[in-house]
Amino acid sequence: MSGNNLRELKIGDLTAKVPIIQGGMGIGISLSGLASAVANEGGIGVIATAVIGMLEPDLFKNFLEANERALRKEIRKARELTKGILGVNIMVALTNYADIVRTAIDEEIDIIFSGAGLPLNLPQFLEGTKKTKLVPIISSGRAASIICKRWIKKYNYLPDAIVVEGPMAGGHLGFKPEHICDPAYSLEKLIPEVMKDIRQFEIEFNKSIPIIAAGGIYTGEDIYKFFQLGVSGVQIATRFVTTHECDASSAFKQAYIDSRKEDAIIIKSPVGMPGRAIRNNFIDDVNKGKKKPFRCPYHCIITCDCKNSPYCIVLALINAQKGKLKYGFAFAGANVYRSKEIISVKKLMASLLEEYENASMKSVPFIH
Repeated sequence: MSGNNLRELKIGDLTAKVPIIQGGMGIGISLSGLASAVANEGGIGVIATAVIGMLEPDLFKNFLEANERALRKEIRKARELTKGILGVNIMVALTNYADIVRTAIDEEIDIIFSGAGLPLNLPQFLEGTKKTKLVPIISSGRAASIICKRWIKKYNYLPDAIVVEGPMAGGHLGFKPEHICDPAYSLEKLIPEVMKDIRQFEIEFNKSIPIIAAGGIYTGEDIYKFFQLGVSGVQIATRFVTTHECDASSAFKQAYIDSRKEDAIIIKSPVGMPGRAIRNNFIDDVNKGKKKPFRCPYHCIITCDCKNSPYCIVLALINAQKGKLKYGFAFAGANVYRSKEIISVKKLMASLLEEYENASMKSVPFIH
């Protein structure tokens, strides 16, 4: 990994040699296998916590305990596999949010990434411990400001970094459906806005808040482009699915490789947010009204309209992770169609750095 001219990413007292964060992908797509592999290459590996207890036999009987148990297992398993930096992704919309945050902090996870809602009270769970860093995931300068104001006022704490996620990301999106394709909401537009909005906090409290770009970043060239805008790191998710170490089934990975550009579509999720997924028969059936209301196994997401929803998103995503795509679907970013082969995380990280090098060389003016 040496020889790259990408700056290290510093988040508090943590230093990632490679400023690439592997995005947290639920349900069960990024667990200890993928996260530890990325951490071993100098990046930051992230375990997705949403219904992480999916493989526990008592998931729906003891929802809280099963998820907490599974999270501890995955963090400890990842720690055995790497000495690198590990994070967890915790959705604010989870009904067991507080429980999962406490468990992650108790396990001394390095970083908590938290989005799908504003993590307004996240610092309260630290209770004086300084080990775990707190990084909100937001989609606007306004959201960044609201969090900074609230955290400073209530907890005398500023985010250790901020992930700015644009509308090309996979999974649930923090945008209104009409803004997803609007150039005014592109990641290139959002980054400078967020930087401007948090600059006042950095100056006033003499603290650097690194900005991390996320959503649709696929190549080293993309990384270079966002570094030119002044970000300190990038978060990449879709690209890591087609690796040997990704924790999804081979059928899930194959859905990425087989997808075409037009297959990455926006769906209306039962949780009340738009989401980007790979179109398949399951989604087509939902759109045709063929799915019928079901009995909710556990109200796991606060915003889920489980009484009127035509399907359970958790069961659909668990089925997809296991390769049963007839009964579910795969979330993916807008660039999923570019997935061509399954490679190792090591090879992927090396190629991202090489692509970055090439992009930076191209932009250096040639002097005779």
